[in-house]
Amino acid sequence: MSASGRTRRAAVPLARRSLLAGMAAGAASLALQGCARGESTSAQPGTTSLSNDNATWDDGYRAAGRTLKGLTGYALRPLSNPSVTSYQQVVQMTLQTSKATDLVKWASGYQLKRLARTGGLTDLTGVWNRYVAKGWVRDASREAVSYRGTVHGIPIYESYYVLFYNKHVFAKLGLSAPGTWAELLHCAEVLKRNKITPFLASQVGGWPAIEWFQELVTKVDPHFYQKLVTGEASYTDPQARQAMDIWQDFMRKGWMTPPDFDQARGPGALKAGTVGMFLHGTWQSQGIAAAGMKPGVDYDACILPTVRTSTPKSVIAESGVFVVPHRASSHGAAMANAAAWLTPSVQRVWSDFLQDSSANPTVRASNPVVAKLQRDIAQERRVPLIRYWEASPPSLIQGNTDDLGGFMAGQTSPATTLRRMQERAQDEWAAWRRDEA
Repeated sequence: MSASGRTRRAAVPLARRSLLAGMAAGAASLALQGCARGESTSAQPGTTSLSNDNATWDDGYRAAGRTLKGLTGYALRPLSNPSVTSYQQVVQMTLQTSKATDLVKWASGYQLKRLARTGGLTDLTGVWNRYVAKGWVRDASREAVSYRGTVHGIPIYESYYVLFYNKHVFAKLGLSAPGTWAELLHCAEVLKRNKITPFLASQVGGWPAIEWFQELVTKVDPHFYQKLVTGEASYTDPQARQAMDIWQDFMRKGWMTPPDFDQARGPGALKAGTVGMFLHGTWQSQGIAAAGMKPGVDYDACILPTVRTSTPKSVIAESGVFVVPHRASSHGAAMANAAAWLTPSVQRVWSDFLQDSSANPTVRASNPVVAKLQRDIAQERRVPLIRYWEASPPSLIQGNTDDLGGFMAGQTSPATTLRRMQERAQDEWAAWRRDEA
């Protein structure tokens, strides 16, 4: 995306222009990656190579891989690239070459659809159907892992966007987890009065700028959010403007950290009591534990309440996926591990490592904070909503994320930001649908 956050009209089909852009921008990166890892993508007996963009998960993949090996004969061999941009470019460039890894970690939704458009992914519908028959996956999530009716991804995990908070700080100030909007505002006021920044908000790394946008829009009207991300509603509609006005009000009151606050510092800030509430995915439980906080003892979490009590309750859900390239050097091994990934014994190891939810609904989280959230989601019948990052065409999301970052930095007003986002939405949805025709 450009520095201005504006995207240009499509001159060639989206799948092709995305791939060509990645190839042009990532050639040097790929060369460096190739030198760094040598022939590591080539077949190695008893393993499947795994492209991964989160090096902190490598130990978890290896642990789950040991359980997988007992079932399939193949362990997992993670090959990590922590740069999101470089990672995406390398995957796109190598997908249909002999350098493709056996398994690739990718995003679901439209991010997956874009990758599937290249024609380099294996059909996993049969694997998916067997999981459904065993009750090891929710078939309602099929659309998020499919393209044109064909399943191309197997869920890696299931995370929810929640407010983490320090239990000791809340107890000291006489606060409890906010269950209503009024209670949320009260918590923020008390925290601010005690020289604690109520909310962590960040645009460092780009994508975090979506977090407060998606949360506030869904807590104003979750059904509007569903229409917005599918191109059936406008970013200039009153619901989106209300969400942005709330966000701007929070910033003006000093309730949010500066936009250049790095989320990597979030767990430490939560522990130190300099930040009151940390909005993030439940996969952050691992990072909070690494900071020395025990779930249910030192920290807890809740879901952001709705602005009006009559608004249906919802929760933003996120799930990455494993895909299998057609040209994976150990294709059979990759398929075997994809078909065994959601086995309860494998998921028990993986879920315990992440301290998060499993994509297999029969495997309950051992982390008491996450387990409580799972119960709340079920009991309150919260509407599950796809994360904004995966919910619309990637070029639209990337440009809009840049605009949201500019808004956080005070460069644009709510009205100007939403107008730019809607202009981009019109262009990118037209391009996507034209390419699909």
